[in-house]
This record gives sequence, structure tokens and C-alpha cells, in this order.
Amino acid sequence: MIYEQQVRKELAEWERNMFKPAGWLEKTSKSISQRINQWIPPKMHQIITTTIRSIVRTALFGAEYTPKRPVQHQIELETADKEANELFRLYQKIAVAEGAGTGAGGIVLNAVDFPALIAIKMKFLFELAHVYGYDTKVFSERVFILKVFQMTFAGPQNRADILQSIKQWAIEKEQWAYDTEYSETLDWETFQIEYRDAIDFRKMLQMVPGIGAIAGAWANYTILEELREFAINAYRLRKLSDEVH
Repeated sequence: MIYEQQVRKELAEWERNMFKPAGWLEKTSKSISQRINQWIPPKMHQIITTTIRSIVRTALFGAEYTPKRPVQHQIELETADKEANELFRLYQKIAVAEGAGTGAGGIVLNAVDFPALIAIKMKFLFELAHVYGYDTKVFSERVFILKVFQMTFAGPQNRADILQSIKQWAIEKEQWAYDTEYSETLDWETFQIEYRDAIDFRKMLQMVPGIGAIAGAWANYTILEELREFAINAYRLRKLSDEVH
């Protein structure tokens, strides 16, 4: 009980920090990202949207990300948190290596980085679900994973809406019990723009000659750190809520 009480305090602090006004770096990167998006032709936006849609549909309906790790249904929250952080360190190393490699390879390999990084993040989220005792063969659990992904990189309003959805997941998951039209209800344009806004400034540095490898490693390190924070806390919220119910 003492550990759970500490987690509740940490979750409350996490929520407060989540909605603090943006700092200088965040505002600057957002401004730069918006300018970049204005320069990108509509056709390129469509290609990016199509790429994200393809990866998301794979997460919803495919077996590509299903982990071999067994589901730990009766695991204690403290044990799950420890295993989750060990899992994160493994995937962060993979992401850093991938970012350094593509960053050193110029524009051609940087084009490969976009789908590769999403795939790494999706695999991490699928394994994380099993760590906390949730089976990704269940369709609603795949929807939950996508909500966690969206919340991590969303703007303030969408983030607040998704957080509320996660808090009420015991009820909301019932509507996603089967292979529904979830992928058709997503606002794909907003999804891809918010994701790009969240990572563009860092990934743009990856393309600068001479520092690409270092910038790529740093970008992926920080992006995975953000995902860890949101994903682990989302599953902590669920575990605590499930204990009450």
C-alpha cells in the first residue's frame, strides 16, 4: 500500500506538469515545426499520413508487434514498474543506435528513420502492455496502446481528452471489444501533424552534416524518454483503477 500511495502522488505530479505552460524551447521548436509544415507540399503530407495510417493499422490488426513475452496477469505494481523500466532501457538503446546510424547516413537513411522509429515505439508499447498484465491479442488493448501513443505527442487539448479516456478505460474499452471501425474514426491529418510537431525540431538537427549521428542519437533518446513517461504512467493509472474495480 505504501508503494501505491507513492505512485498516486507521482501520478498527480505528472498530470500537473503535463499541462504547465510551454517553455521557451518547446515554443521555439513548435514555431519551427509549423514553418516546416507550411513549406512541405500537400502531397508529401499525404505520404506521411499514409505511412502513419499503415503503421497504425498494423498495430490494430496485424501480428507484427505481438510480443513473445508472456502476459503477467497477477503481477504487483512495484514489480511491473521495475520490469517496465528495464524494458525501456533496452528499447532506448535500440532507438539511440538507430538514430545514430540513420543520422550518419545522410538524407536517404533519414527517410528510413521515420517509419523505423515508430516501429520501435510500437514494439516497446506492446511489450509494456504484457509487463503490466494486459494481453495485446485483445483488440481493446491495441486501441489503448494507440491512445497512449497519441497522448504522448498530442497538443494540450487532445492530450487532455485522451487522458480522460484513459482514466475511464474500464468503461470505454467495452466499445472497442471487437475489430470495429476505430481506424476510420481517427483524424489522421491531426494525428500526423501533432506527431511531427513533437519531434520535427530534434529530427531536423539529425540532417545537419557533421552532427547527424550525435543529433540522431540525442533525438531518439529524448523521444523514447517522453514515451516512457506517458506510457508507464498510463499503465500505472490502469493498474490502480483495476484494483479499485
